[in-house]
Amino acid sequence: MPRPIRLGAVVITMGDRPEELRALLDSVARQDGDPVEVVVVGQGVVPTGLPADVRVVPLPENVGIPAGRNIGIAAFGPGGTDVDALLFLDDDGRLAATDTAELIRQAFTADPRLGIISFRIADPDTGRTQRRHVPRLRSADPLRSSRVTTFLGGASAVRTKVFAEVGGLPDAFFYAHEETDLAWRALDADWMIDYRSDMVLLHPTTPPSRHATYHFNVARNRVWLARRNLPAPLVPVYLGVWLLLTLARRPSASALKAWCGGFRAGWRSDSGPRHPMRWRTVWRLTRLGRPPVV
Repeated sequence: MPRPIRLGAVVITMGDRPEELRALLDSVARQDGDPVEVVVVGQGVVPTGLPADVRVVPLPENVGIPAGRNIGIAAFGPGGTDVDALLFLDDDGRLAATDTAELIRQAFTADPRLGIISFRIADPDTGRTQRRHVPRLRSADPLRSSRVTTFLGGASAVRTKVFAEVGGLPDAFFYAHEETDLAWRALDADWMIDYRSDMVLLHPTTPPSRHATYHFNVARNRVWLARRNLPAPLVPVYLGVWLLLTLARRPSASALKAWCGGFRAGWRSDSGPRHPMRWRTVWRLTRLGRPPVV
């Protein structure tokens, strides 16, 4: 009999939601099957009052979401290889059911090329899933599971072999699009990504623009994403489409100014190593419903 898939979990926190963090950790501890080992990364804080079996990695400052998660991955050995897969969970969410870990084990066992699972995020009061939390263009039915081309960073599970093969999240992104950067690299290495509506993280409905640097980071990181991952002919097409989409949404003057500043910064700053995806990956993304031009 093959051994059960070993699971770990990485949670990053700024220490400002202690009650929500404790509820999340309790929901992980209640999972069926073998225990899920948890690492909490404190972004400029030393988290306290946590269960004794939770490992804490305090950082002297907030290094951003992707770098914080990378540090959490490394706490499970190089590339997280002390376990077979890692859950990434927002500190103000909680797993809705006790069988989520077992469903993850079953999914990874059944499909050796499944590299990433994106959970459904639902509001704990209304049960509704925001459109932006369904990682595909056709998002009208959040209860439909499917193969997808990206995932939700704070409600996901990643097989650690993916990190060993394609590397971790891009530290410099700080916030925004870091999941898509990893997803594109994973897909280019022939891994698959599933959106699973039966794996649910309860999370309060919040606007993404609550982050102070949201508009700047979204624009800068989208340019970096294209420069790092797309074949040269697609870079201007992808960014041109997103420029038009941004203008069509009629952002406020301050939001548009921040977005334009980020767009310029994306071209003027170092985007990191460039590894353009193969054209067959472009076709694969297209067949999955999201060509890398939108």
